[in-house]
Amino acid sequence: MAKELEGKVAAVTGAASGIGLASSEAMLAAGARVVMVDRDAAALQALRGKLGEAVIPLVIDLLDPRDCATLLPKILEKEGRLDIFHANAGTYVGGDLVDADSGAIDRMLNLNVNVVMKNVHDVLQHMIARATGDIIVTSSLAAHYPTPWEPVYASSKWAINCFVQTVRRQVFRHGIRVGSISPGPVITSLLADWPAEKLKEAKEQGSLLEAKEVADVVMFMLTRPRGMTIRDVVMMPTNFDL
Repeated sequence: MAKELEGKVAAVTGAASGIGLASSEAMLAAGARVVMVDRDAAALQALRGKLGEAVIPLVIDLLDPRDCATLLPKILEKEGRLDIFHANAGTYVGGDLVDADSGAIDRMLNLNVNVVMKNVHDVLQHMIARATGDIIVTSSLAAHYPTPWEPVYASSKWAINCFVQTVRRQVFRHGIRVGSISPGPVITSLLADWPAEKLKEAKEQGSLLEAKEVADVVMFMLTRPRGMTIRDVVMMPTNFDL
């Protein structure tokens, strides 16, 4: 692969597994230094050993407001600047609303919506000062369709889709591109909450995506000419509509 991100500094939240890990690996392969943000310190250290010195581990609990606020200062302390921010960390609550735990709802909305807004708010100030930057947010196909088996999760992604598209229109004049990626179901730990029969059916039908496939689209968005913004990519397995 051409080193299309050579010299760039990226940060990815929820980077220790799933889409965040695949996105980090793709950016590393393209020549970027990647601040991998996660609360799992052991996993980050293991990944640095596996992926090399271009990995900068950053242990942050994004659900802790004080810890969350240290994201940009710690990135700048370690690397001095930030060119790319992938707001990927998220969680999932599925099933009937009447069966959902209210504490789980609070945690999910905090991580999927509030944390994304706060992180983007913080990194934007740095990027505006530099008059350049890329921000990508992991959204979901659920942001575009009222998925009946996940009203809480889908609502969080509808909210974040609105956030991405409105912020994009505010900051493009500063040389900053903001976009989201909206994949259908991806084989990650988030699917652990799916009903067993639904997960089994999806696997048998070939209606799940691999995290690397999502990372490939992230790279497509990042490597377009600066005069082009990919504002949102909706991607799904071909068999998802079965």
